[in-house]
Amino acid sequence: MSETILGILASGRGSNMQAICNSIDAGKLHAKVGLVISDKANAKVLEHAMAKGIPCICIERKNFASKQDFEAAIAKELTLYNVKLVVLAGFMRILSSFFVNLFPGSIMNIHPSLLPAFPGLDAHEQALAYGAKVSGCTIHFVDEGMDTGPIIMQQAVPILVDDTVDTLAQRILAVEHELYPQAIGLYCDQRLSLEGRNVKII
Repeated sequence: MSETILGILASGRGSNMQAICNSIDAGKLHAKVGLVISDKANAKVLEHAMAKGIPCICIERKNFASKQDFEAAIAKELTLYNVKLVVLAGFMRILSSFFVNLFPGSIMNIHPSLLPAFPGLDAHEQALAYGAKVSGCTIHFVDEGMDTGPIIMQQAVPILVDDTVDTLAQRILAVEHELYPQAIGLYCDQRLSLEGRNVKII
């Protein structure tokens, strides 16, 4: 089976990208990161990609007249590198239906809560403010909504009495780094079956 080529979109430090690369290097994930794209010129993820010899590019929204033009530029690069799975790793932009429809069933995202609870920004703040006793992370396929796509995997993380946003975020991030490569591996091994909203592991 040939390696599945991943295209990673990220806006920040790229810790999930590094976790994915570590899993590939360890032989646990049969994939290749073909391209890393960031919408921020100073994003640490670009430095990490360059250090590993992974092709990377910055595509900034301000350089395009419309959101669709911006997304079309991203899609063009992903297609150029023969990307089969688009992996969102802290990409802080909502993708439109235009982009989602270019890669149907082939865009994956990770979110730091147990969806459908606490979608969108500041998930840790939302969980603590609500008084939730459990949070966690969710990996899902991307649809046209915000954090509403079919759920692939989830793992719970207890919220402790003295948790702050930072301590909760750190514990959830550690779980993200384990779970995301697993979910990508299931995709690469063709073990995910989508039936309506239900993702079945086969």
